[in-house]
Amino acid sequence: MKILVAISGGVDSAVAAHMLKSQGHEIDGAMMKIYGGEIKNAASGSCYGSDKSGEISDAKKNCDLIGCKFHLVDVSKEFDELVFKKFKNEYLSARTPNPCVLCNPLIKFGVFPKKLMQTGIKFDKFATGHYARCEFDPALNKYKLLRGVNHKKDQSYFLYSLTQEKLSKILFPLGAFDKDDVRKYALENNIPVAKKRDSQDFYSGSYGELFDCEVKKGNIVDKYGNILGEHRGLHNYTIGQRKGLLVAYSEPLYVIGFDTKNNNLIVSVKEDTFAQGLYADNINWILDKPTKAIEAQIKIRSSQQPFDCLLEADNKMAKVIFKTPQSAVAAGQAAVFYDGDTVLGGGTITSSIK
Repeated sequence: MKILVAISGGVDSAVAAHMLKSQGHEIDGAMMKIYGGEIKNAASGSCYGSDKSGEISDAKKNCDLIGCKFHLVDVSKEFDELVFKKFKNEYLSARTPNPCVLCNPLIKFGVFPKKLMQTGIKFDKFATGHYARCEFDPALNKYKLLRGVNHKKDQSYFLYSLTQEKLSKILFPLGAFDKDDVRKYALENNIPVAKKRDSQDFYSGSYGELFDCEVKKGNIVDKYGNILGEHRGLHNYTIGQRKGLLVAYSEPLYVIGFDTKNNNLIVSVKEDTFAQGLYADNINWILDKPTKAIEAQIKIRSSQQPFDCLLEADNKMAKVIFKTPQSAVAAGQAAVFYDGDTVLGGGTITSSIK
């Protein structure tokens, strides 16, 4: 089988490619380059092709060791238009988007392999180093996206927007492994980046600096509108944030909301950070949309484990009631729905239910 592997300068994609090559497949490696336009000076995570951090040279070394061709694909224009501008607008609107959730369906599993096909590169499957699984279910006649076997490393949360058409062409070789297994495999096979640190987000500095926007200061207020202090621009805060408020109070305060009309940051005590549920829109159902309310599990942050909820779907919207109240439900973040290890779908949080 001819397989195109999304290569970065990191260990995960290198091991994925090496495993597939060892299984007898014909492998090509390809790397995205997203820099250009508004983000040309950003600091890099390894999957984005930064010359400054040596990622491209590491990716080439990985391909040389594996014995496969290396392709560098410039998707910077598309990334600016489809991901970065939306990411910027969401942040400046006091929402909390996730760049990987935006990038995966549009760029990594969309524009990126399409551009390679347009250059004449042919392949049967597209593989990445994500810790997730994709399996065909004959009974459903559909592809299922599953959590990685190691739930602590699972990355299915970032992939909920994938369609049946995309899933039919995807391989996740690392889905049955944990990070220790992968590093051990890399060391045993003399992969140069075996001990390299995991990559960070596509930008590691101040978002105000990245967006090159004017910081519009305003009031920090309690839920009754009483002024408690001054904030440094709403886009510098997230729901549930405690540190950096610089407000003297009898007990710790947390960000619970944004009054964008009056440029006020709303804070309160811990108990006011909890919600009973949420509404989400732009839902992508990997499997069939539920026709009635169902018991399921949900993640509202990538780092947490799924928790129980009651899920009700309506067209492109979803209403979720948590079995146990949850803190820091942030508009703009992804809500991803599960049935055990199976990803049902997901969407974008619009508001919490208090």
